Amino acid sequence: MPKFNYVAMDGQGKEQKGVVDADNENDATSKLKEKGLFPTSISEDKGKGSSKKAGAKKRTSGKKKGGGFSMNIQLGTPVVKTKILCQFTRQLATLLDAGLPLLRGLRTLEKQSTDAPLKQIVGKIADDVESGRTFSEALAKHPKSFTHLYVNMIRAGEASGAMESVLNRLAEFMEKAQKLKNKVKAALTYPIAVLGIALTITSGLMIFIVPKFAKMFDEMLAGEPLPGLTQFVMNISNFMKTRALHGIAGFIVFVIIFKQFKKTKFGSYAVDFLAIKMPPINSLVVKVVVARFCSTLGTLMSSGVSILNALIIVRDTAGNKVVSDAVQTVHDAVAEGEGVTKPLQSTNVFPDMVVSMIEVGEETGALPDMLSRIAKTYEEEVDLAVEALTSLIEPVMIVGLAIIIGGIVIALFMPLIKLIDSLGG
Repeated sequence: MPKFNYVAMDGQGKEQKGVVDADNENDATSKLKEKGLFPTSISEDKGKGSSKKAGAKKRTSGKKKGGGFSMNIQLGTPVVKTKILCQFTRQLATLLDAGLPLLRGLRTLEKQSTDAPLKQIVGKIADDVESGRTFSEALAKHPKSFTHLYVNMIRAGEASGAMESVLNRLAEFMEKAQKLKNKVKAALTYPIAVLGIALTITSGLMIFIVPKFAKMFDEMLAGEPLPGLTQFVMNISNFMKTRALHGIAGFIVFVIIFKQFKKTKFGSYAVDFLAIKMPPINSLVVKVVVARFCSTLGTLMSSGVSILNALIIVRDTAGNKVVSDAVQTVHDAVAEGEGVTKPLQSTNVFPDMVVSMIEVGEETGALPDMLSRIAKTYEEEVDLAVEALTSLIEPVMIVGLAIIIGGIVIALFMPLIKLIDSLGG
């Protein structure tokens, strides 16, 4: 009997890997479901007892069409954009709410879609559903487009029979998450643009204008020392003109080293720790972290996902190593029979007010509703924080640019004033 390697999720959301004996892939899927596992990947084990012909078929994935032979070569897995995915989710919820079966709804959206990646992926999902897989299992085969959170919420909707409401909740959650992400990006766009303009203007002055003044000062003030500020500007100008390539190369090397450092476990934790603790950005980062944590956990629990599985998903989608470790601490405590509040407070990551509100929700049995309220509150605070940060950065950047440009101009005019005074004497 053939053997199949599998990767699956258990009831607690943990990944399991192994081998199962089955007649074919569908039989392997059925056997895994009987064990309480939800397969995300199944492939035939070619290590033993497999023929070369089967191996060749696996590699080429050839298909006959119209008497010819075409080789199916996948150059890359298509990825559906978040905006398109939100539209697909809402449209599918509408179709299911209207009474259409899931498969027919998928085929309808496949035909209507004008987005090539979505059309291709929805077609594959519909094929999997038609062959006997569940909707969540079909989605799990496309992890680049459908996140762990998305798949688990659909799985909860399948179990509860409330697929339409889960899909609507998913679309709303994704729209809020994207809106929050766009606001944070917008807050960073302005200062980066101003900084880029400032660096361009300053570099132009130091490389092209200042050297002409330096040459003039050497001819007209031969042997006389230049003022301290002027000499400082001249030195920087000379360095930028003669060693600009060294500076650019050094910056590129620094960026590469920083990226490699951030990929390490310690580096990732250190960068995320500074983001949460270092003012003035820590206030905004904490608000974003709290809003994402509460929104994700509240949405999952409202959709019927168990608290342990929900915490695992929140951990994996936190986007911050410090927060992920904190959520893991909460998960371990809850798995041992404790509540959410005490381990959450012990992490020292979340504000006391948030912990207190979660405690109230836990005591009243309305934790998902309380998490949603906290998320809404902190999303509004993120809006205010972004506006405040933008309004603060604008004058700071303008003043900084004025000081730099003004300092260069003053440094160039100081020797001219000295020359004019000497001529007048």
